[in-house]
Amino acid sequence: MLIALNKPYGVLSQFTDRTQPPKPTLAGFGLPAEVYAAGRLDHDSEGLLLLTDDGTLAHRLTDPRHKQAKTYLVQVEGEPSAEQLRQLSEGVNLNDGPTLPAQARTVEAPQWLWPRDPPVRFRKTVPDAWLELSLREGRNRQVRRMTAAVGLPTLRLIRVAIGPHRLDGLAPGQWRAL
Repeated sequence: MLIALNKPYGVLSQFTDRTQPPKPTLAGFGLPAEVYAAGRLDHDSEGLLLLTDDGTLAHRLTDPRHKQAKTYLVQVEGEPSAEQLRQLSEGVNLNDGPTLPAQARTVEAPQWLWPRDPPVRFRKTVPDAWLELSLREGRNRQVRRMTAAVGLPTLRLIRVAIGPHRLDGLAPGQWRAL
């Protein structure tokens, strides 16, 4: 079984949380029993999360050796220059080593995008822009660290695809079997 979930902002990519007070988890979305997340999305990231009951499939979806591209829409602070896009495309040096090259381009703000609660901060004096970024690796908070490394702090991060699997119209908290 393979399930696509649009993980809302502020939800953990796990079914339990022992912190006090507990944070919202995947347990609140009526998912089938025995599935677990194939990969993760940070608490403050949104979008496509795949869940499965098949360990082999989960490994194929998450292992960088299988080259499943993960595509993100990233709202950044600032206006990306050609040089910043080139740096993202060629790979960025992070404190845990250089990243693999990525596909990076500017895009218009998506018309289909749902509002976020709480909203992204807005500053009249600092412009923002949207990037589409595709990676073939998945380090901890990698997209946020990459954009920060080139001078474009991430304001909002939404995963829209993992390999051939896309978010395609799922509202936050909705899921469908694939």
